[in-house]
Amino acid sequence: MRKPLVAGNWKMNKTIAETRDLVFTMSMKLRKIEGVEKVICPPFVSLMAASALLEGSGIGLGAQNMHWEEKGAFTGEVAPGMLKELCSYVILGHSERRTYFGETDETVNKKVLAAQKAGLTPIVCVGETLAQYEAGQTSDVVSTQTRAGLQGATSDFASKIVVAYEPVWAIGTGKASSAENAQAVHAGIRQVLSEMFGKETAQAIRILYGGSVTASNAAEFFSQADIDGALVGGASLKVDDFVGIVSQSKVAKGE
Repeated sequence: MRKPLVAGNWKMNKTIAETRDLVFTMSMKLRKIEGVEKVICPPFVSLMAASALLEGSGIGLGAQNMHWEEKGAFTGEVAPGMLKELCSYVILGHSERRTYFGETDETVNKKVLAAQKAGLTPIVCVGETLAQYEAGQTSDVVSTQTRAGLQGATSDFASKIVVAYEPVWAIGTGKASSAENAQAVHAGIRQVLSEMFGKETAQAIRILYGGSVTASNAAEFFSQADIDGALVGGASLKVDDFVGIVSQSKVAKGE
């Protein structure tokens, strides 16, 4: 059985001081929940502070992005090796990166392969826009993003990759996908993964749902066969909300 995973994407929120306060309070409650992999992804500047507080807690730490080159003249960028000293996970291809910063399936793929080389676990985001959703293009868009983003990954590494399905129209809008719709998309992603890496590897890969996940609707998503957890945005900045979502994952998956 795939171990459920719940990751909190803090986006561009919280100073270093605020990060210390939130991590300290949140980690006390998260430590008590077993059977669920928990990951916190604060801004780059707060990774060191969070890392010190999370040491020995069993709670994972992740970054929100990285460059694909090991080093060089890339002002403002952060290399995989720099992250490796502080965290184990990295979010790649989030829709906000694609929308506001021009990331493409090609650049996401470069980052996935860089994560493979560095030994980082990528949380690779895929998802359709509202226009694509309304045009009935969800399956095609998500399949294309998945294939292009993970192209060239080895089967051994693929089993460690985490895929996050985040319908763009549901992120931060309060309008979540239905659990049944999300399950159908997740099943389609797993089929693509099976075609790329084989059925056994595909069954090992965790696929998360993201997009207005709350403590009140999390259980409905987590009860679905192919939904293995969540990538949480705004709710991950609120202790009780995030802890509640993690707890629902444990209950729904029978861990």
